[in-house]
Amino acid sequence: MICRSIALSLLCLLAPVLVRAQELPKPGPEHEKLKEFVGEWDAEMEMQGQKSKCKATYKSICGGFWIESDFTGSVGGIEFNGHGLDGYDLRTKKHIAIWVDSMGSAPLHMEGTPDATGKLLVMTGETFNLAGEKEKFKATTEMKEGPLHLQDVHARRRPGKPGLYDRVHT
Repeated sequence: MICRSIALSLLCLLAPVLVRAQELPKPGPEHEKLKEFVGEWDAEMEMQGQKSKCKATYKSICGGFWIESDFTGSVGGIEFNGHGLDGYDLRTKKHIAIWVDSMGSAPLHMEGTPDATGKLLVMTGETFNLAGEKEKFKATTEMKEGPLHLQDVHARRRPGKPGLYDRVHT
């Protein structure tokens, strides 16, 4: 019992030293590129043929590793709110995103890589739709010059029949 107490006490005393000795990762150039989204943007969303004006707010969080997004607007007269986290995984060398919104309770998880120019990012993932079925998504984000970014998100509702889910201009 005394040996266990001494060992626990030593571990408590040495833990801060061990944590400091381990080098923490630092954001890389991919994280810097994500910061181009930071700001408040007017956006236009097109979903199933209906266009609506929206607001998008992006901010850098967690020491620059993540970009947090808040999206508000309406779709067909129904208020819409969405919240996302976008980042780059230094281990897998892939961009990753998590998206939740007011149109469902299941999160959308996506990952992908940019093209050779770094101006086109294609991400794929899946979530569950309102009927409880798995639904695959593909998001293509085109980085334009200046404060314009174009994102197309496609959902595959039926095998072999991908349809435009929404288009967001920020």
